[in-house]
Amino acid sequence: MRSPRSSWAPLAGFAVASSANQMAWLVFAPVTTGAAQHFHVPTSSIGLLSEVFPLVYVVLGLPAGRAVDRSLRTWLAVGAVLNVVGALLRLGGLSDQGFGWALAGQVLVAGAQPLMLNSVTALARHYLKPKDRPTGIAIGSGGTFTGFVLAFAAAAVLGAGRAGLLLVVGAVYAVVGSAALLLALWRSPAPFAPAQGSAPAPQRGDVRRLLADPVMRGLVAFVFVGFGVFVSLTTWAQPLLQPAGVTAAMTDTLLGFMVLAGAISSAAVPPWVARRGWQLPTLVVGGVATIGACGLLALAPGVVDAGVSLFTVGVLLLPGLPVMLEVAERRCGHQAAAGAGLLWLAGNTGGIVVAVVAGLLEGSPDWAFTALALTVIAAVPAATRLRGRLSSSPPEQPADKAG
Repeated sequence: MRSPRSSWAPLAGFAVASSANQMAWLVFAPVTTGAAQHFHVPTSSIGLLSEVFPLVYVVLGLPAGRAVDRSLRTWLAVGAVLNVVGALLRLGGLSDQGFGWALAGQVLVAGAQPLMLNSVTALARHYLKPKDRPTGIAIGSGGTFTGFVLAFAAAAVLGAGRAGLLLVVGAVYAVVGSAALLLALWRSPAPFAPAQGSAPAPQRGDVRRLLADPVMRGLVAFVFVGFGVFVSLTTWAQPLLQPAGVTAAMTDTLLGFMVLAGAISSAAVPPWVARRGWQLPTLVVGGVATIGACGLLALAPGVVDAGVSLFTVGVLLLPGLPVMLEVAERRCGHQAAAGAGLLWLAGNTGGIVVAVVAGLLEGSPDWAFTALALTVIAAVPAATRLRGRLSSSPPEQPADKAG
């Protein structure tokens, strides 16, 4: 009998729905001042609209991973519905007195995030042949970064004074993305899903068992540092570059190109890397390039140097995330969503911790960028634990044979 064919529709729907979710996360970051004027609240309150996402993920990330491993289609559908309900609830913020509605909707959308992000590896495992899974994970992860690009693009096109229109655009896109995902899940069977009862039910001790794998511990360290530096740059690049004469508009443009380059690279590079078994060199190159980029910003923070540095981070650092998710899918087997949740949890925690450190050094940009470079250097020991292991599966969970 011929083996089943890969089913790509759920991955395509997921990429659109995930990008809508991530767009909601950062859409107010480039227009903080204008949004504060619209809602008549301090700028710190607008920051809360973005900060709620990593905070909610830290609480729900691991339980969401176990839930997705237990029933992928059910909980991914729940995430899609939460995304729509939250986006529609945010429309209460069309009024200049509607900040509470916007925040409540943002909390619901943030609650959808762990269910959606944790699903990318499980989706690839359930719907794609083993040889297609790196490409599927790259497409799903690319949707995440595409959402960041759309957030910056929407803010740039609509302008800082049109916060209400940003909410409308976000709601329409959330409805379209979630509808595409739900339709794909409903119409597409999962040809590679484990048979009923063949996979053990997720347990609370699963995370400890995953962390017993030295490769997973190394990946956790890498994603903590890499995503932490990325979030710090998107959060603090504007005030850190301003003393060097880089305007806020210039910084927003450079950050938009950084994320756009990362989205394209994250979709194109990981499948190529997986075919050649070059996972560790890819992570090392991304880390070294990021150290150099942050060092350049510390020594010569001009417009050209900032553009080169941020573009380098986007092209070489961001593809490391789907590369690590692909490795986690093979290492974790039926616990693919729990493994993805562990990595995303480490990344969000790194985003909080490293961004706080960078924020404390806001008054000394050279030291802030130096601290980011040193943070990446601290991940070097993790690279030694991964040497020779990333392209193979653990003995207890061998890689599936390609159909």
